[in-house]
Amino acid sequence: MVTLDDIRAARARIGDRVRQTPMVASAALSEKAGGPVWLKCEHHQTTGAFKLRGATNAVARLGTVAGVTTASTGNHGRALAHAARALGVPAIICVSRLVPQNKLDAITALGAEARVIGASQDEAFLEALRLERDEGFALIPPFDHPDVIAGQGTLGLEILEQLPDAAAIAVPLSGGGLLAGVGAAAKALRPDIRIIGISMERGAAMAASLAAGRPIEVEELPTLADSLGGGVGMANRLTFPMVRDLMDELILLTEDEIAAGLRHLAAEGQVVEGAAAVGAGAVLAGKLRGPHPLVLILSGANIDPARHAALLEAVI
Repeated sequence: MVTLDDIRAARARIGDRVRQTPMVASAALSEKAGGPVWLKCEHHQTTGAFKLRGATNAVARLGTVAGVTTASTGNHGRALAHAARALGVPAIICVSRLVPQNKLDAITALGAEARVIGASQDEAFLEALRLERDEGFALIPPFDHPDVIAGQGTLGLEILEQLPDAAAIAVPLSGGGLLAGVGAAAKALRPDIRIIGISMERGAAMAASLAAGRPIEVEELPTLADSLGGGVGMANRLTFPMVRDLMDELILLTEDEIAAGLRHLAAEGQVVEGAAAVGAGAVLAGKLRGPHPLVLILSGANIDPARHAALLEAVI
């Protein structure tokens, strides 16, 4: 498992390559939740999402490679493209047909190839495996990789430095890299802190896998929280057991609840994608009330502007 020492080493490695993002109080969500609620604004990260932390740490650990590849729902691909460009190596990002066009455009704008393969992240991952096997590319998975998890864990260190008395951290949950990293860092420093995973009802693979007691395949469905789509990997070695052991509570949201969270955050001046709005959505739906102080991780900002505008007009 990834340790606090691994996470501290990752921060030393990537500290000058990623931003320390702000923490701001939300008066409206605090009133709704019955206690202090803080927003960790990781959507202000370079490339617009937390994924830069893990990708940068993983790429920094590589030796000489022909290139790098991954399968992604968009944000990890963009982060890996950014890290690869800094290293001066080619990047091929394998994505499914469900990945929004704005995320494909962001990947190619960084000089990487966005290779569209199949109808799910699992299908796209098969092409990434082929590139690793046949063409010598280094495969940097989006979550189930120790260096990726350690990089994401630097966010947990940052949260507790900014808010040492945080009682709970609500983490958007997909493949589990963010929750595993943040949970490992936070619980190593504060064993009593609660780690709350939040996902969507539509195609939540980690939730279904935890219920089954092992990684299982789940149909990937369109959702406002598109960054939380994709499977956990049938050969998952790290994030499944880490999420199982570190997470204290799991909350699932409807599409309407996610949309409500997104609209609320926009009213507070925070433009985020659906995956980043799940914490606010859970508070507004009465599914998350504490303990306090409660930190909501706003994980990414990479939403299509037209889609965001339609959601603000309550047109889903």
